[in-house]
Amino acid sequence: MVKYLGKRILIGILSLFVLSAVTFFLTRAIPGSPFQSQNISGDVLEMMEEEYGLNRPVFIQYKAYLGNLLHGDLGYSYQNPGESVTEIIARSLPATITIGSLSIVVAMIAGMGFGIWQGISSHRSVKGVIFTGTMLGAGIPNFVTALVLMLIFGVWFKLLPVAGLTSWRHYILPVFSLALYPTSVVARLTRNLLEEESKKEYVVLAKAKGLKKYQIVYTHILKHIWIPVLNYLGPASAFLLTGSFVVESIFTIPGLGRQFVNSISNRDYTLIMGLTFFMGMMVILINLAVDILCAWIDPRVRKAYLEK
Repeated sequence: MVKYLGKRILIGILSLFVLSAVTFFLTRAIPGSPFQSQNISGDVLEMMEEEYGLNRPVFIQYKAYLGNLLHGDLGYSYQNPGESVTEIIARSLPATITIGSLSIVVAMIAGMGFGIWQGISSHRSVKGVIFTGTMLGAGIPNFVTALVLMLIFGVWFKLLPVAGLTSWRHYILPVFSLALYPTSVVARLTRNLLEEESKKEYVVLAKAKGLKKYQIVYTHILKHIWIPVLNYLGPASAFLLTGSFVVESIFTIPGLGRQFVNSISNRDYTLIMGLTFFMGMMVILINLAVDILCAWIDPRVRKAYLEK
C-alpha cells in the first residue's frame, strides 16, 4: 500500500509540474499584455513589463516562476498588485468548496436513489422517465441548466434569488446546476452495476429464498456497488471545479471559478497560473483520498493495491 501511494504521489507531482509548464507557456501565448486594459501609453507599458520581468525571454521567466513555485510563492495579481494569489484563493475558496461539496452530496444521494429506483421498478414508464432524464442531464451543459433554472425560478416565478450567497436559498440554484450532470452519471452507473450484480449467483440464491427485490438490493447488492460509485468522486470533483467557472459567473458567486474567468479576461498571468495549479493539486489530492478511503473500507481493494 505504501509503495502504491508513493507511486501515486510521484505521478501527482509530475502531473503538477507538467500542468504548471503547459499553463505558463499557454498564458504567454495569449496575445496582448496584462496591462493593456489600463489605457496607458506605450512607454509606460514597456516600463511596467520590464518591472514585472515580462520583457525577458520566456524560458527565463519560467525558470524564475518555477523557483518561486517550489518555495510556495504563487506571486501577486497583475490587476491587484497589493494582493497575492494565495490571498485571492483563500478568500474565494470557501464559496467554491461549499457549493462543490453540496453538489457532490446531492449527486451521490439522488444519483444512487434514481439508479436503484430504475433498477428495481417494475413499471416501464418509471424506467423510461428516469432513463430519459439521465440522458438529458448528462447531455445538457451546466451553464444551460443554470440559465434555465435562473429564468424559471428566479425571473418568471421569483421563488429563488439568482445572485450572491447571502442566505441558504442562494445555494439552491447553483448547487442543482452543478449537480445535474454528476447525478445523471451516478444514476446510470448505479443502474448498470445493479443489473450486473443481479445476474450473480448470490442474488439468484437470495431470490430462491423468497426475498423481495428491495430486500436483496439493500441487504446484498448495495454493499457491492457503492465502492465503484465512490470511485467516481475523483472525476466528479474535477468536473465540479471546471463546471464552477461559468456557473459562478452566472450567479455572481465570489468563488474560484469566477476568479478564473475574470483572470483570463484581464490576462492576469499569475492569477491564471496560480488558480490552475491550485485546482490541479486539489483534484489530485481528492483522487488520492478517494483511493485511500476505498482501500480502507474494502479489503479487496486494499489487497489489489498491495499487489501493485
